[in-house]
Amino acid sequence: MDHVRALEQSMNPYPHYEAMRETAPVFHDERTGIWQVFKYDDVHRVLSEHATFSSQRPDDDQSETGRLFAASLINTDPPRHRKLRSLVSQAFTPKAVEALAPRIAEITEELLDGFASAGTADLVKEFAYPLPVIVIAELMGIPAEDRDRFKLWSDAIVSTVTGDEGESGHALHGEMVEYFLSMIEQRRRTPGHDLISALLAAEIDGQQLTVPELLGFCALLLVAGNETTTNLIGNAVLTFTEHPGTVERLLAEPELLPHAIEEVLRYRSPVQAMYRAAAADTLLGDQRIPAGSVLIAWIGSANRDPRQFERAEEYDVDRPPFHHLAFGQGVHFCLGAPLARLEARIALQAMLSRLPGLTVLPEPPLERVDSTIVFGPKQLSISWQQA
Repeated sequence: MDHVRALEQSMNPYPHYEAMRETAPVFHDERTGIWQVFKYDDVHRVLSEHATFSSQRPDDDQSETGRLFAASLINTDPPRHRKLRSLVSQAFTPKAVEALAPRIAEITEELLDGFASAGTADLVKEFAYPLPVIVIAELMGIPAEDRDRFKLWSDAIVSTVTGDEGESGHALHGEMVEYFLSMIEQRRRTPGHDLISALLAAEIDGQQLTVPELLGFCALLLVAGNETTTNLIGNAVLTFTEHPGTVERLLAEPELLPHAIEEVLRYRSPVQAMYRAAAADTLLGDQRIPAGSVLIAWIGSANRDPRQFERAEEYDVDRPPFHHLAFGQGVHFCLGAPLARLEARIALQAMLSRLPGLTVLPEPPLERVDSTIVFGPKQLSISWQQA
């Protein structure tokens, strides 16, 4: 098993990152041909310089996921990217997101009501997964009875992002595409007050979005709208409970919670890596990168780089302002970052208040979600003191 696949299964990839930062910070994997980038400054540059490091997927990426995202926001460079991003940016401005706070709080309390009296639960299954899925489904105008299918589709996308698709993944991709095609046609006939309807009505340079672009938006909103927040909540609970006194302090000083969440984003980044392609020959570190090369920028490694962060391996609620890369950098900075931060703040505040003595149980052992890119526990067994 090559080390990328090994990392995909590891809940602690950080020793490997440290070794690579010191011995091969810009590393060429001869087997795959992919360049891997580990230092903060280099990762920052790869994510920022879109003219040199393109977000467009290689032409030879024939995976279902590759074709699905080919015309989407995440795999488009300026100037097209800027125009596509402007279509959905209004739905994710701080003001628009803050308007969702009452509904997010309502969903949070309803989910907690469902298991708070039990004393134990799988946090991911009962809470961290359904919360962001319900929020993004409501924004997209998806019926409540269809939400469960979101989990299967989202998991299929993040686990096959490197193109390793089995028959089940192929079937799920087909099912998702058919569903969104049907939803697009339905909204075309009967528009509503939702993101899909808004995208159907939108124009770029007098042209409406193509069907592949609409499908790419739907898939991107599905994955980005729930995977990041699900894993941020799980990673936060794991981190808070690993560090004695953190939960008690956050209860006593709730104003610290947003800062504590930022430190979780650095310390256990929900997105560990992003892909880019070299648009031209360039020099990165002391390595010459040929045009057309595929690169992996290891965000999880950059956010633990001691050249950028003092005591980088420590979780510190009091860490001064910093510039982590958990939401990316440059033109592709995560559009949903304000929503992820708001959902995490409301969710964690409610959990800490309603689940006193919150602890993570040793069994079953922690297992990472099936993805090289996304990072968090597949399940998280917790217990707390019952009233």
